[in-house]
Amino acid sequence: MSKHRRRASARKPRGTRTVVGGAFATAVALGIGLALWSFGGDGSPADAAAGGPDRSAGSASPGPTRAYPLSQAPRTIPAVRSHTAARGPGWRPQSGSRVVVGDASLADEGKLIASELGLAYSGRRDDERPGDLRLALDKGGEGRNPESYTMTVRDGRVTISGPADAGVFYGTRTLKQEVHGGGTAPEGVVKDAPAKPRRGFMVDIARKPFTAAWLEDRVRELGDLKFNELGLHFSDDQGFRIESDTHPEVVSADHLTKAEVKRLVDLAASRHITVVPEIDSPGHLGAVIAAHPETQLRNGPGVATRGAVDISEPRSAAIVDDLLDEYAALFPGGFWHLGGDEYQALAARDPQAAYPQLAAAARKAHGSGGNVADLTTAWLNDRAATVRGQDRTPRAWNDGFFRSSSLSPDRDIEVAYWTGKEYGARQPTEYLDAGRKVLNYNDEFLYYVLGEPQTFVYPDGRRIYEKWNPRVLRGTEAVPARYDAQILGGSFAVWCDLANSQTQDQVAAGIRMPLRATVQKLWDPGEPAMSWAEFKELADKLG
Repeated sequence: MSKHRRRASARKPRGTRTVVGGAFATAVALGIGLALWSFGGDGSPADAAAGGPDRSAGSASPGPTRAYPLSQAPRTIPAVRSHTAARGPGWRPQSGSRVVVGDASLADEGKLIASELGLAYSGRRDDERPGDLRLALDKGGEGRNPESYTMTVRDGRVTISGPADAGVFYGTRTLKQEVHGGGTAPEGVVKDAPAKPRRGFMVDIARKPFTAAWLEDRVRELGDLKFNELGLHFSDDQGFRIESDTHPEVVSADHLTKAEVKRLVDLAASRHITVVPEIDSPGHLGAVIAAHPETQLRNGPGVATRGAVDISEPRSAAIVDDLLDEYAALFPGGFWHLGGDEYQALAARDPQAAYPQLAAAARKAHGSGGNVADLTTAWLNDRAATVRGQDRTPRAWNDGFFRSSSLSPDRDIEVAYWTGKEYGARQPTEYLDAGRKVLNYNDEFLYYVLGEPQTFVYPDGRRIYEKWNPRVLRGTEAVPARYDAQILGGSFAVWCDLANSQTQDQVAAGIRMPLRATVQKLWDPGEPAMSWAEFKELADKLG
């Protein structure tokens, strides 16, 4: 999988696009119509397919091509960030056109776009033919954003190049949308790159099982929209949804087999999408507790605490670590979501008094001043060590980061910031000031919660498109721009609190526009050039 790095990119004023030099601007100012002569490498006009050259009778030499208007920027989702306009017929797939690659490592990208556009894949070739689509890796592209790409439409050909295969893939997504939306890729040069390196979609398959086919369809949709993460929250109180060899007793009857998950992960990898698994702990482990009642957290009088394991009980950690180790091979991507949120022991007015066994364990591990928050933070750090040993970067929900007198969450644990509603909530700037890296899951914009419980309302995408950007981490106010580099990106999330409120097909339809709005703002956080009505119309046109 490609590694993603952020590249700063200047935002152009609303509605503008880059054009070639000053000559065109001068010509426009003088009101002069320009007609260009364009010839292929063999001396024949490059635009023959678009109407052919203007030849005098009996002339054996090429004549001038017809005048073309200056090209318009491609209309895609997300929008390209720079287009240098030119005059010419553009490019459209024709019978006999080839997809060729300059490097064998681009074969997957080449075969995919060839199948999508009905072209012949011809592999690695150095020759050029009219109508070619060429994919290439830039020589000397080290240090550049690996998700960046350049797409050049000229002389009846298209070249998509980038410093890494991920960028080339995104260029093919732009081309696919251009052809499907208008039939023709416009003449000129696109230079494009995302503002944020993490562009995610998360789905809660624990409380509501989704079929493997539904998830595969989402992967194809995400790939075409240039998302690069799919989060799977597959363990919760209501279910454990992936086959297990180490603990088959915790697995729900309706679950994904490992073979199904492997196909999903492989499909995602072919679209440059990393699947990020989540086993949420030490709360939200009801499915594990049902099979292992000895791990159930109970208060002083012996009343069970829903969904929470007793973190003073060694068996609790052993089971969770078994599962984390088991799934490392199934999910080879570089990230693990550890959860960490809503551990109900810490919701008590006095956790030490309510859960004396936890208080005793905290004092034993962390000295006389140790408390339940310390013990819970140590749990998170221990699970982070487990996945770090698998060469994974850990992340946790922001309400799993507790103020503690004696220890803090490990520095490399990324903050998935979703809420400011929890007890003792902290502003996002507290995490940012501490130097932490943050992912935006703002529940006021990016949460699609089945059944609309509490104050949740199904988002239609418009508020995301018009009011949200990655710096809006909590509520509706953005954090200062100086923190921008620490905000790695964000994720739109489906939560299945009232699982039967919608079918999986209704969910797919409901999240369609929010997904498009989210990726637009992660690719380019600035004010969009199109109105929401125009954006929605374009989405409908592109399919």
